[in-house]
Amino acid sequence: MRILVLGSGGREHAIVASLLREAPLHEITVAPGNAGIAQSVTVAALDPERGDEVSQYAIDNAVDLVIIGPEAPLVAGVADALRERGIPVFGPSRDAARIEGSKTFAKSVMDAAAVPTGGASRAASLAEAVAAIDEYGAPYVVKADGLAAGKGVLVTGDRAEAVEHARFWLEHGPVLVEEFLVGREISLFLLSDGHTVLPLAPAHDYKRAFDGDTGPNTGGMGAYSPVPWLPDGFVDEVIETIAIPTIRELARQRTPFIGLLYCGLILTASGARVIEFNARFGDPETQVVLARLVTPLSGLLMAAASGQLGRMPRPTFTDDVAVAVVLASEGYPGEPVTGRAISGLGELAGFTGVTIAHGATGFVAGTLVATGGRVLSVIATGTDFRIARGRAYGAVDRIGLAGSHFRSDIADEVEVAVAEAGGGEVPR
Repeated sequence: MRILVLGSGGREHAIVASLLREAPLHEITVAPGNAGIAQSVTVAALDPERGDEVSQYAIDNAVDLVIIGPEAPLVAGVADALRERGIPVFGPSRDAARIEGSKTFAKSVMDAAAVPTGGASRAASLAEAVAAIDEYGAPYVVKADGLAAGKGVLVTGDRAEAVEHARFWLEHGPVLVEEFLVGREISLFLLSDGHTVLPLAPAHDYKRAFDGDTGPNTGGMGAYSPVPWLPDGFVDEVIETIAIPTIRELARQRTPFIGLLYCGLILTASGARVIEFNARFGDPETQVVLARLVTPLSGLLMAAASGQLGRMPRPTFTDDVAVAVVLASEGYPGEPVTGRAISGLGELAGFTGVTIAHGATGFVAGTLVATGGRVLSVIATGTDFRIARGRAYGAVDRIGLAGSHFRSDIADEVEVAVAEAGGGEVPR
């Protein structure tokens, strides 16, 4: 197939890497891509948020399938423009993408579909936000209603900090103040063609910037898959109580969801609850989920785009463990320092089970440099968590980027989590 992937981050690099493992080889173009992606496939200087530009490129180049990676093109309606021209596209319409673009809309869909989630109050003024903050009490959960690149969520025990977060984001639109839910978080990706859903493997990611889940929220500092501490039947429970009701409600509202429904969940004592929905692959969970995928990704995404997902069996995955560690620029997630040289990647070619997904990289005068906050994802696989973690951190230690930082505790709590969950088998 001729495939066009929209995006420029680690998620898109992981998607490309998965497509390149298939046979026969696809003709892949990424727009706009990054320095790492450009080393393996063609990149095009397209604005991924311009539906007319993307559609014309797809027509001119006889593209068979467009895969939309980031959320911004979805909220901008790029999928709508492609479908209007008859081009198969994996990604929801502008209206359906509101499941991510507006947390208020997402909550209304969950309420209508009786999907289990925490309580929430929408605030359009600081007075309303403060009243909700005091009503729900500590720990306080305050979220920007719209897109915020993973930085709009605050969970804190400090009331003044919660009020200040609400004050800042109210300048950009409404905020949601939510009930704090207790439990371990989990990410589950579900493919949808508007009617049928198929699950990918669960993953656990790390949102806080620093070890021990401290520091500000980020777009994600690492992830692992599989998740051995989940109870038996967890995925089927989420499909039946969360995914299918949500997809049916969106269809009822005449906004069928075609693409990937990202369920950000928390496993409470009362079962799974939705923290948030996203309308696309997550980053860095995609890096570990696709590293284990056996079923050809292109067939799954084309089936979803063409309404044929019901004919596909559930995707299969290897028994291997995958761990991803994100290397971030100094200052991230605040104001990241960019333009600094990256070194050491050439040494990793011989590392068993290690791959690199470029997130924010570019070339300046022939030198590879950081161009944003989350620069690289170091992905390692192995037969157990000890091996995968050792490979990942061994590779991270070989990479040079002045001032960079990473979490050193990705996947180190797995055995504790399994024990707290009541047993189970940790991959060995």
